[in-house]
Parts: sequence; C-alpha cells; structure tokens
Amino acid sequence: MKTVFDSALRNELISRINSLSSNSSAKWGKMNVYQMTKHCTQWDEWIQGKNNPAYRQEFLGKIFGKMALKSNTKDDRPLQKNMPAGKLAVKKGLEGDIEQQKQSWISSMDAYGNYSNPAFIHDFFGKMTREQIGIFAYKHADHHLRQFGV
Repeated sequence: MKTVFDSALRNELISRINSLSSNSSAKWGKMNVYQMTKHCTQWDEWIQGKNNPAYRQEFLGKIFGKMALKSNTKDDRPLQKNMPAGKLAVKKGLEGDIEQQKQSWISSMDAYGNYSNPAFIHDFFGKMTREQIGIFAYKHADHHLRQFGV
C-alpha cells in the first residue's frame, strides 16, 4: 500500500507538487491551483495537529465513517473525482502566490517524516490507525495532483 510515511513516495509527491505552476488547470472540480495547494497544506496540517485543531467526528461519520474508511484504505485505487472537500474547503475566488503555497505544502508533506499525532480524529472517518492515516494522506495528495494533471 502506498503511504506518505514511505520517504520515496513522499519525495515522488513533492516532485509532482514542484511540477505545478500558475498555469496548471483542473481536469475536474471547482478549485484553481492555488486553492488546491492551500487546501492540501491546511489538510496536512490538520492531520498533523498543527494550529491546535479541535477534533470531533460528525454524526454521519459515526454511522458510515468506518465503512467508508475501510473502503478507501483497502487497496491502492485512487480516490474518486469530485469527492467533497469537507470543512477544509478553500473559499472560492481565493488567489495568492502559488510558488509560496507550493513551498508550504512541501513543508507539510516533509513533516510526515516525523509524524506523531495520536489525538487525531478525522471528522468523517473517526479514529484512524497510523497506517490508515498514511494511506489516506497519500491518496488525498495524489487525488489533488491528478486533478491538476501531475
């Protein structure tokens, strides 16, 4: 299984992040490249426990979360197109310095090399094992990089 805890795969993701440019356009979804990189940086920081997030599983997640988590982490199939971004969706119309945002995302990706956040609870999936976090974090980054053709 592909995981962000594998340094070679993390480096592959970082190389793909570096391939993005302000001219990169989405093959699906509503985010521009800046919004996507901002979303991914915020998502990684949320997983890693930066900025003291308040973790709480949503009601629907308590019903369907474990089943959805198992489905999304049982193999190397990529995430489906147009999945909802959840509470970490970036506001429409947001623009900024793509190069600076790429560097922020790369820093958050590098931080998986020293990952330790036992308090993490996904808002839909609930409590996840370290292995599940690694697999899903890889799939999340891969999903958005494929969204922009890299």
